[in-house]
Amino acid sequence: MTTDDTVVAPNRRRVRTPVTWVRGGGLSALVFALPMLVIFAVFSWLPIFRAVVMSFQKTNLYETSWVGLQNFERVFADPLLPTAVRNTIWFAILALIFGYPVPLLAAVLMSEVRRMKGWYSALAYLPVVVPPVVAVLLWKFFYDPRPEGVFNVILGWFGIGPQPWLSSITMAMPSLVLEATWAAAGGTVIIYLAALTAVPPELYDAAEVDGAGIWRKLWHVLLPQLRGILFITLILQIIGTAQVFLEPFLFTGGGPANSTVTVLLLIYKYAFGTSLGGRYGEATALSLLLAVFLAVLSILYFRLTRRWSTS
Repeated sequence: MTTDDTVVAPNRRRVRTPVTWVRGGGLSALVFALPMLVIFAVFSWLPIFRAVVMSFQKTNLYETSWVGLQNFERVFADPLLPTAVRNTIWFAILALIFGYPVPLLAAVLMSEVRRMKGWYSALAYLPVVVPPVVAVLLWKFFYDPRPEGVFNVILGWFGIGPQPWLSSITMAMPSLVLEATWAAAGGTVIIYLAALTAVPPELYDAAEVDGAGIWRKLWHVLLPQLRGILFITLILQIIGTAQVFLEPFLFTGGGPANSTVTVLLLIYKYAFGTSLGGRYGEATALSLLLAVFLAVLSILYFRLTRRWSTS
């Protein structure tokens, strides 16, 4: 071996020690992150841990005793649970049929407008800033079952008689979905409008050269470009509809004949349906079951759609 030969030493992985971690800024990062970690621990992780513990207890917030899995057994034995699950699934299906495509179509139509696009965006988002209680009171006025009710007057213009709306077993849930779609669509419209600005204009130009109209551009240009956003909004809507509470609680209280009782409303009835000695253990047990179901559903959904959103 001559002196001109060069010996290349193999790459050695640096050993991570507390000293190198401190010198690399780890301690400073921990100090800056510590307040956030404390806040999360106090206001998020601690309540979650407390809910898990409470699901195995019988408590009225004053007296507590361990009951093991009895709370879960009582929840599964409740004859109202299957009704609440069916109603929640029915609400989710109706919300997906009406509430999922409507914001996308509204965003596409608004993106084609040449003037006053900002005003249309503000009008679309306006229902989101209306306080929920005010919105419910407004729609209760619209749903007045008397012939003088707003919606019944509109139906009368087309020769249709007055409808019972919220007092009908078959019409109560679609009525709630209609109001929920109106109240929540604005935020999704803004998301879609922002996503549409990222679509390359060359794709629109190529589609127009081929003579494509707005619907063909929607199907062949926009939807493939917005797959990732569509998948995210879909899972968010599924999670949101599975936790529907406000509309059944404020509109019907679960009636008529339990036709609008949802899982979250049933949790509320467990905890606060009676006087201060509510069934808090059963309420937290059902809450944990719902949380686990949504977590498993989200994991499966993202695994199934990961390849579709990137292909």
